[in-house]
This record gives sequence, C-alpha cells and structure tokens, in this order.
Amino acid sequence: MFNIDEIYSVSHFVRLCKNSIEKNIPQSFVQGEISNLSKPSSGHWYFSLKDENSQIRCAFFRLNQRKIKFTPENGMSVIIRGATTLYPQRGDFQLIVQQMEPAGVGNLQMAFDQLKNKLRLEGLFESENKKELPAYPNKIGVISSSTGSVIRDIIEVLKSRYPLSEILLYDTIVQGENAHHKIIKALKAADKIKNCDVLILARGGGSLEDLWAFNEEELARAIFHCSTPIISSIGHETDTTIADFVADFRAPTPSAAAVSATPDVNAILYNASKLRKYLHESIKQSIESKKSSLALLKLRIIDPSQQLLLNAQKLDDLELRLIRNNKRLIEENKGKLKLLISQLINHSESFIKLQKNQLSNRGSVLSLLSPLNTLSRGYTITQSKEGEILTSHEQINTKELIITKFQDGKVTSKVVNKEDN
Repeated sequence: MFNIDEIYSVSHFVRLCKNSIEKNIPQSFVQGEISNLSKPSSGHWYFSLKDENSQIRCAFFRLNQRKIKFTPENGMSVIIRGATTLYPQRGDFQLIVQQMEPAGVGNLQMAFDQLKNKLRLEGLFESENKKELPAYPNKIGVISSSTGSVIRDIIEVLKSRYPLSEILLYDTIVQGENAHHKIIKALKAADKIKNCDVLILARGGGSLEDLWAFNEEELARAIFHCSTPIISSIGHETDTTIADFVADFRAPTPSAAAVSATPDVNAILYNASKLRKYLHESIKQSIESKKSSLALLKLRIIDPSQQLLLNAQKLDDLELRLIRNNKRLIEENKGKLKLLISQLINHSESFIKLQKNQLSNRGSVLSLLSPLNTLSRGYTITQSKEGEILTSHEQINTKELIITKFQDGKVTSKVVNKEDN
C-alpha cells in the first residue's frame, strides 16, 4: 500500500521539480541552433535550441531583448545565457534567455551584416540614388559634436582650403544608446531649412560599439531621404558604418570630408590666372588678326574721285552704246515701216474697192425695193393730212383732206364720198 503522505498532486510535484531545478542549476551559457522560432504580438520570442542529439525549449522575453541588435532566425547558431526553469502549465523544461550572441560572430557584427544586406536589397546603396556634390558650396553644414576634435579639424581644413564658404555646426551627441535619435534630429533640422549646399556627417574613431549610432536603420533611412547631399566620415579610415554606405559620398576621415566638400582655392586662383593669361593672349591674337583684315580692306578701297571718274567713263560708254543702238533700231524700223505702209495702202485700196462693190449691189437692191420706183410705174401713196399712210378707206372720213403722192409730185383732195368694194 502507498503511504498517503508520499503522494503528490501534479501541480505540487511540478512546483517541487521547478524549485529544485532553479535552486540547483545555475545560469548557464548554452550553444545551439535555433528552430521553431515564434514571435507573437506580445513581443516575446519562443524557440527551441538544438544540436544533433538534443533540444531544449527557450523563452526570450521582450524586456530582455533590449541589448540585442541582430534578428534571430531559424537555423542560426547562437550562444545564450539563461536561467533553467520548468513551465508549470505544461511541465516543460526550458531556459529563460537573458542574453544572446551569434556563435562565431558578435551581436553587433551580426546586426550590422543583416541590416547591410537588407538595405542593399532595397537599393539604398545604389549609385543612381546618390546626389551630386556641389562644385562651389556657399554654406557647409557639419553634423557632429561641438566638443570633439572632429569639428576643429574640419574647420581648419575648410578655412585653409576654401575660406569662401560659411560653416554651420549642428551640434549633437555621436555616441550612446539614443545618440542616433539626436543625430536624426540634427540632420532633419539642417535639411529642412535648405540653408546648406552640402552636409558633413562626422565623428572620430572608436570601437564598433562606440560607432553603433551610425549603424541604426532609422538613421540610414533618414540619410537616404535627405534632399541635401551628404558626405559621411565616421571613425578612422578602416571603420565602415551603414551611414557610409547610404551617404552620397564617403570620406575616410573628417579632414578628407572637408577636402571632398570643397575645391582648393589655390587651384582656383591658379586656374583663374591661367585662364586670364589665355584670355589675354586670345584677345591679343584677335586684335592682330583684325588689324591684318583691316589693312587688306583698306587696300581694296578705291579713292572716291577715281571712282567718280570711272563711273563717268562708264556712263559715257553707255551713252554711246545707247545712241548706236537707237540709230540701228531706227534704220531697221524704217524698212519695216515702208513695208507696212505699202501693205496698208494695198489693203486699204482692196478694202475700198470691195466696199464700193458691196455698196453698188445694195443700192441696186434698195432701188428695187424703194417706193419711189413703185411710183414710177403708176402707183400712188395716199396719206392723211398728218402724214399717216392710208391703206383702207375705213381710215378716211367724208370731207376730210387727203394727200396723194405721185412720182413727180402730190395732190391734196377732199373726200366727197367713200364706198366699199
């Protein structure tokens, strides 16, 4: 038979095991491969850590994730520091993760590589997205700490190299947990007012941890969306940050950034001197060439009095030619005129003769049709006293005077009587 005092409930037994595990197993570092990674909306991460023979469940609560920079993925080999415990609801043995590092590479290096690859795939590093630096900037903005040696180095180089530009400092912290927020604020302030032709983002050298503010994704995207060209100069020449990849131009040192942002005033003066000399020689050559052309033109100019004599001679020649031509035309036209007069006389005589014949013929026809010719044959014409020709006795009244016209005269008669035929 069982001793009743030795029988545990499930809950009591699980609590007993949990207390025993937590009391006797200290926090440990364990290396393995992540699998079955789950990231619910609570922000906590749950996964299994396994090797070729075993696996253990792990819980990585959100508050413990503050110092982790990379993103855990299935298949990633990591080293974790965790406290051993038992999950009472399922009786699962698990580790509460306090710290996580990629195996073989540091936490920050893994985060750097992941973000670099992510932004590269999005095109933030592409050369076609880079803005061109101005050739002669009037105002240069420097985003850096006012207390470091970086700003002094930049100012010294700019004053000796290109003193024509104005330097505007946008003071910010460049190291620390929230430094990237301050840098972003300064960057946006400088870009918003559109007062600078170019911006230099700079800080001195340091470890990967010291430079981490310039590896934050939020700062990288702020640099990418900035409308003002940006030169990055973070750390020493061997240091490379995400900001360097996104910026429009990367300089190995802050001094080099100042050189990249400006032309050399001495070179400008030297080139200006060369240009002035070249311009002077060009003007001199042009003047000499114009002088030669002017001398040639002078040789080609004729004295006005000589020109008048030449023109007078030409005028005389033309006058003689005109007289000769007129005489020739008159002689030629005289013959033509005689011929035309002869032809006109012949045509006129023929035309007159033709018209006479036609007139004679028409006179004969007219004589045949003339009333006078009819009268010569014994006929008469009777008219009223008003001269109206009477063709019917109906037109005549008794006692009216009528006129009878003969070939050789006329007779006035008084109508005594009239009768019908």
